[in-house]
Amino acid sequence: MPTTIRIAAALLIGGDGQTLLVRKRGTQAFMQPGGKIDAGEQPVEALARELHEELNLHIEPSQAVYLGRFSAPAANEPGFTVQAELFQVRIDVPVTPAAEIEEVRWIDPAGDGGLHLAPLTRELILPFYRKSLTTTA
Repeated sequence: MPTTIRIAAALLIGGDGQTLLVRKRGTQAFMQPGGKIDAGEQPVEALARELHEELNLHIEPSQAVYLGRFSAPAANEPGFTVQAELFQVRIDVPVTPAAEIEEVRWIDPAGDGGLHLAPLTRELILPFYRKSLTTTA
């Protein structure tokens, strides 16, 4: 049985440079919005579908900038690894939690917002984003 969960995830960046994290109902860890890639679905299509389902956010796939593939232990499924196709999406519209999302938080990506973060977010995605800020500044 495969122990890898393939997902598409968004590094959502607001107009003020903050990033949006979500927490699913019944879980503790905040993570990037996104979700599982269906069979035959392109990662960017999965991303657009998940952002709409989870946050009532409509994006054009062309808005999503591919950042790479990141893997880490799954936050909510012990023994599984999450393999995320990560896209950066800049938005300046409000989002509302929907589907299985219980809470959304905008945080300064320089820190952790005082939140319990999923391993993928804490160990890979936020450090990657911080590094991208220092190399382009």
